[in-house]
Amino acid sequence: MSYSTDKIRNVALLGHGNSGKTTLAESMLFVTGAIDRQGKVPDGNTVCDYDAEEIKRQITISTAIAPVEFGGCKINVLDCPGYFDFVGEVACAIRAVEAGIILCTAKDGLSVGAERVWKTLKAANIPTMFCVSKIDEEHGDYDSVLSALQDKYGSIVCAVTAPTSDGKGVIDLVHNVAYITNGNKTTKGAIPSADASKAESLREALMEAAAGADEELMEVFFDTMELSEEQIIKGIKIGMKDRSVVPVVASCAADGVGTEALLQAIVDYVPAPSDVEAIDPNGTTAGFVFKTVSDQFGKYSFVKVMSGSITADMSLRNVRASSTDKLGRLYTMCGKKNTEVKEACCGDIVAVGKMEWKTGDTVCDPKNEVEFPPIEIAEPVYSMAIAPKTKGQDDKVGTGLARLNEEDISFTVVNNPETHQMVVSGAGDIQIDVLCAKLKSRFGVDVELKPAKVAYREKIKGKVEAHGRHKKQSGGSGQFGDVWIRFEPQYDSDEMVFAEEVFGGSVPKNFFPSVEKGLRNAVQKGVLAGYPLVGLKATLYDGSYHPVDSNDMAFQTAARLAYQEGIPNAKPTILEPIGLLKVTIPDSNLGDIMSDISSKRRGTVLGMTAEDGMQTVEAEVPLAEMGSYTIDLRSMTQGRGTFSCKFVRYEEAPGNVQQKVIEEAKALAEEE
Repeated sequence: MSYSTDKIRNVALLGHGNSGKTTLAESMLFVTGAIDRQGKVPDGNTVCDYDAEEIKRQITISTAIAPVEFGGCKINVLDCPGYFDFVGEVACAIRAVEAGIILCTAKDGLSVGAERVWKTLKAANIPTMFCVSKIDEEHGDYDSVLSALQDKYGSIVCAVTAPTSDGKGVIDLVHNVAYITNGNKTTKGAIPSADASKAESLREALMEAAAGADEELMEVFFDTMELSEEQIIKGIKIGMKDRSVVPVVASCAADGVGTEALLQAIVDYVPAPSDVEAIDPNGTTAGFVFKTVSDQFGKYSFVKVMSGSITADMSLRNVRASSTDKLGRLYTMCGKKNTEVKEACCGDIVAVGKMEWKTGDTVCDPKNEVEFPPIEIAEPVYSMAIAPKTKGQDDKVGTGLARLNEEDISFTVVNNPETHQMVVSGAGDIQIDVLCAKLKSRFGVDVELKPAKVAYREKIKGKVEAHGRHKKQSGGSGQFGDVWIRFEPQYDSDEMVFAEEVFGGSVPKNFFPSVEKGLRNAVQKGVLAGYPLVGLKATLYDGSYHPVDSNDMAFQTAARLAYQEGIPNAKPTILEPIGLLKVTIPDSNLGDIMSDISSKRRGTVLGMTAEDGMQTVEAEVPLAEMGSYTIDLRSMTQGRGTFSCKFVRYEEAPGNVQQKVIEEAKALAEEE
C-alpha cells in the first residue's frame, strides 16, 4: 500500500540492553500479520537481529527497521541497540523518527540505559513514550515503575494503558476498553470489574495531563471535570508533541499482551511527519541518509524523506560529495528482507541500493540544494591498536575497517606514523570486539588487539656544545664535514629552531641547509627512548670543510654525530601527553571519581560544576593512565558516567614513569 505523509509514523524502540525491544518489534510484526510466526531472541530467528554477531551474542548491534501496517497507518519501527557501545546507532536512528519509545522492564524499572536515552531525546526535543515491558515477570510491578517514572520526571508522565490484574491483557484508559490476549488472539472488550476502580483513578490523572496540554481543553475540564475520548486523544497528541505529556503503556511482548494497544497508541498520539516543522510534503525533493548497511546482503542507504517524494530512477544531488547520482531501485526493508517500491512519500523511510552515499549525507533536487545538520556522535573514548595475526595483511584490515565504517560512523581508524600502529577507537570494548569478529567473518582476516602506544616526546633541559666530524676516504674523492653546534632548550614551539653564528667562512653558507637537514632528521629520534625531540634550538657556530671532499651528505652526517654526542649531556628528559578530562557522574559517585583521578591516574582536579543531581569534574590527566577509563568508569558508576578527554599539552613525566618508558623502548629494540 502507499501512504500519505499524515499516515506515516516513525518510532524508535530504545532502552537498556535486554529490556525487550527486539521482542516487542517482533510482536508488532506478528500481531499485524507482517510475519506468520513470532521469533525469539534466544532462538536467533527474529526479524531485526539478523546479523551473525547479533544472533551469536543475543544482543542488538545495529538498528534494524520493521515497518508494520496498523489502523490505516504505516508505522516504521526502528529497533535500536541498548548497549552503550552502540550509542552511535541510537544517535543515527533518532534523526529518522518523530518519537522514541523507552522500554523499562516491570521488574527492573528505570534503568541506566533508559535514563540516558531520556536525556538524549530531551536534548533533541523528541516526543517520548515509556513502555513498561515484561509485565509477566516474577516480581514485576507496573504500578511501582509508573510511580518511579512520575517521581523522576513529574506529572507529565501518565498511564495510557495498564495491565489487567489477571495479567491476561491491558486496559486502554483512553478508549475505556480492555485488550484481552488468549494465545495468538487479542479481543477488545469491557474493562474487568476487578480493575474498574483502578482504571478510573488512572483515567482521572490522564485527563488532567491531557487537559494541561491545551488551553481550550483546560477550560472544558475545569467546567465539567471530564473530557471526552476525542478530547483526551487530542490533549495527549498535543502534549506528546511538545513533551508536556509522556504516555506510559504496558506490554508483555513475548505473549503479545499489550502490543495491539501500543500500536493504537502510536497511531493516536505519535506526531505524523506532517506535524513536524522540518518536514515539507509540498517542497522539492530532499532526504537525509541516516544509516548505511554494507554487508553480504548488499549495500543500502537508508533515507528519511524530508521534503517532496523520492521515486526510482530520479537523480539526486549529494551535497557533501558535490555529485549528482541517478537512483537505482528503491526498497522497503524489514530486517534484512527487501521489498521493491517505486516511490517513497515525504516522511517515509526508504532504502536505496548501491549508492556511494555515507551516513549523514543530504541528498536533494539538483536544482534546489539544501543541507541538513550532521549527526552528532560522541567522540570515541576507547582505543586499541589493531594488527593482523598474519603478516602482510595490513591492507586487508584497513579495507575491511573502511567498509565497516560505512555502516558504523561512530568508530575511527588512524594509522599513527609515530607509534607505527593502526589504532581503532570506539565507545567501548564490546564495539571493538564486534568489529574484530566482523573482520574475520566478512573479510577473512584474523586480527589481534593491543593497548595503543602513548606518543611521548623528549626534550633537553640543559645547554651543551658538541662537535661532529665526519671523515671518510675510500679512493678517489672522500667525504668530509666538520661542525660545532650549540644545543639548548627553547619554549616558543615544538619545532626545532636552527640558527648560525659562523664567522670567517669556516663552514660555507651552501652547507648550512645540509647541517639543518641532518639535525631535523636526527630530532625525529630522541636519545632516551627514541621519541621525537621537541623544543630544541641548535646553533651552528664553527666547523671546517675540505674544498674537494665536503658535500651535502657529509655535513648532514656531521650534524647527526654532533647531535648524538651533545644531547645525552644536555639533561634530556621524557615528556608525556596530558589530557583535559571532563567526566560527568551522579553526585553519589563524586568521592570515588575524585579519588580515582588523583591516586590511580596521577591526575589533578581543576574544578567541579553541579547540575540536576550530576557533577561534572574537570581534571588534567596523563593520557598514559586513561587506556581502560571507559570500562572503569562504567563499573564505578553502573554505566551512568560519561566523559571526554582531549590532549592539551606535553609536560615532564615523573622519574619512575620515565624509567618505565625507557625500559620498554629498550625491550622493544631488542625484540626487533
